[in-house]
Amino acid sequence: MSNVSHARSDLSGHPDASEMRARYDRVMGGRDVALVDAPVFLVGLYCAVSPWVLHYTASQPALVTHNLVMGIAIAVLALGFTVMPERMYGLSWAMCAIGAWIIVSTWVVGNSPDAGIVINNIIVGGLTVLLGMVCAGAAARTRST
Repeated sequence: MSNVSHARSDLSGHPDASEMRARYDRVMGGRDVALVDAPVFLVGLYCAVSPWVLHYTASQPALVTHNLVMGIAIAVLALGFTVMPERMYGLSWAMCAIGAWIIVSTWVVGNSPDAGIVINNIIVGGLTVLLGMVCAGAAARTRST
């Protein structure tokens, strides 16, 4: 049996140590808000299914389609934040705009929505704006360092 327990020195003497450190920093640099990706995805998923959860598919067909499309858009942004954070966090302000539109669209797209629909869209839109601001703030902080 061979003896593989010989003492190893640290990697500081390795010829590629600086390149490996730079690559690690590049890969991990955009992940400051990794914990926000899942809540963004969940908000998008809830926005997409909320017409069926609150049972307004028959009374507000335009809002059903609208919330479905907006929810899918938010979920796709969340997946993009997860897969390509260095490219996608620039779209965090777009998520803020989507959230503001979800709030306003209740009266623009809907036809005399009841209080449950209004409260639902205000909460979903507010969470989307809030999470978009968190992502945008982290992206700005990452760029400035």
